[in-house]
Amino acid sequence: MNEKFNKYRENYQEFIYRSYKYNIDDNLNIEYDFEIPGLETFNPKIIIPKKYITNNYNNEYLDYLIFNIGLIELISYVKCTCSKKIIIEASYINEEQIKFLSKLYYNGLGELLYTNGININQDDLFEIICTHKQFELPKINYEGKGNLICVGGGKDSCVSLELLKEQENNSCLLINPKTPSLECSKIAGYKDDEIIKVQRILDRKIIDLNNKGFLNGHTPFSSLVAFISYLVAYLSGKRNIILSNESSANESTVIGTNINHQYSKTYEFECDFREYASKYLKLDINYFSLLRGLSEFNISMLFSHYEKYHMAFKSCNLGSKEKEWIWCCNCSKCLFIYIILSPFLDKDRLMKIFGEDLYERKDLLNIFQEILGYSETKPFECVGTYEEARYAVSLVIESYKGELPYLLKYYKDNYPKELYKTEIQKYNNKNNLTEYYDKLVRRELKKFE
Repeated sequence: MNEKFNKYRENYQEFIYRSYKYNIDDNLNIEYDFEIPGLETFNPKIIIPKKYITNNYNNEYLDYLIFNIGLIELISYVKCTCSKKIIIEASYINEEQIKFLSKLYYNGLGELLYTNGININQDDLFEIICTHKQFELPKINYEGKGNLICVGGGKDSCVSLELLKEQENNSCLLINPKTPSLECSKIAGYKDDEIIKVQRILDRKIIDLNNKGFLNGHTPFSSLVAFISYLVAYLSGKRNIILSNESSANESTVIGTNINHQYSKTYEFECDFREYASKYLKLDINYFSLLRGLSEFNISMLFSHYEKYHMAFKSCNLGSKEKEWIWCCNCSKCLFIYIILSPFLDKDRLMKIFGEDLYERKDLLNIFQEILGYSETKPFECVGTYEEARYAVSLVIESYKGELPYLLKYYKDNYPKELYKTEIQKYNNKNNLTEYYDKLVRRELKKFE
């Protein structure tokens, strides 16, 4: 077991969610109050511009939704010590809610536990204790219209934007918007007042603790998106919250477990959150991923036809230069996107997007092997399944004219050609789409098959 993990848990045994506060002037300004006694207090903030608040909200519901976001926001702070006890003073949650949070905290921190060499089971990681008295929310009538589309700026959200372009009463949700997400939303036809920009502001004290060597690693950001999007959907009067998570997001990436490092992008979390929202948030708001029935391969096939987004989208998490987002061309995400698009876009178009032919990069061989499943580890990135990557590479080799570039030649010389067309292109019925949206996706897929 990691020595730092044991030391911090012993020295800082409690993490307390003390309170939250908010006010509405030009913005809805939300602030949380977390504390690790004997170490630090944290006050992260969320800012939602008032102009996006179009629904006549109920104050008690607004208050409760804000409290719930804090239950997820706290993960970014408790991770630094993994304190044994998480004490909820700010409002009330019951035992079933505690079970939901316990599972989310454990699976959502799966990558952090693995990369820090921490071996612990779910029941022993955190004891969640609520000290607030019980209360009942009032029953309210809520009838939303249209979709709140969560946009990250990658190819997946571009496909969703394109599929939903004929819908009415749509808005885009961008949390800490970056240039690619803004550009893609505008390319899809959304005006400034239809692009909801939410600011999430970390307390810099957690960065200071990270720099001092406290525990650090991945947190389940998509679960925070789920709770923030629910609040925004309520305030803006939306019926649906639409994500763009694909079927490939369900594959395990944490060795020796069934945990995907992006657990909160999985179908399992989507179903858990839908159940939680139905029981405890109690509004008629439908949260689902539009692309859950599709593989990364199918999504890339669709995206290849939407040329207007090709120079705007970005999926690289490292390529930021003075807020100008680029493809770094050195990471697993860049290489995977290059691979998965290569059966559909020719070399010239790929080079126009990425700036170089990544198949010629000898220094990317280790990452190439990880993406294709010929290494001990899989990258902790959203890079699709091994079968999708192998199939894409095999297709390119099969149709390539001229001398193969380095990585393709290495694959041909060292690995068997494996084709998984039937499974990869098969529509996954394990999703939460209504009949209308299911037909919408199937129809688009059929158009380009």
